Amino acid sequence: MPTKKTTAKKPAAKTCAKKPAAKKTAAAKPAAKKTVAKKTATKKPATKVVKKTVQEYEDIIRWKKGEAHAINQLYIEVNAKDLLTEVEAGVSNLNAVCKAILNCMLEGDGFIVEPSNKTKVSETLTVRYYCDNLAESRKKYFE
Repeated sequence: MPTKKTTAKKPAAKTCAKKPAAKKTAAAKPAAKKTVAKKTATKKPATKVVKKTVQEYEDIIRWKKGEAHAINQLYIEVNAKDLLTEVEAGVSNLNAVCKAILNCMLEGDGFIVEPSNKTKVSETLTVRYYCDNLAESRKKYFE
């Protein structure tokens, strides 16, 4: 049968009583008036948001098309609002996104949702890009 080992408790260390500190008397200094300078609120210049260009959005769309082609997808659908949120959340750059979407259209690609305005700049702009044939010989949609 195993036996438990018990350890003897050591008596607590003795504490020394502290001696009261002697009071030092210093010559009384006259109370000086404190002058507090008010801090002027300085505004830091707002950091300027660098928006992506149409060319950068075109590169992103081409990359998406290439990825879809690599995994043998027939087509991808790109929505302007979704692309803008994915790439630059919180930035108002819808004009560049829509121009890039339209510039990347090739013959055979089609509108899923086509805005009724002349410039076709809208959050609802949705295009289906066919990715089975990404040959350079395909003509641009708007040529």
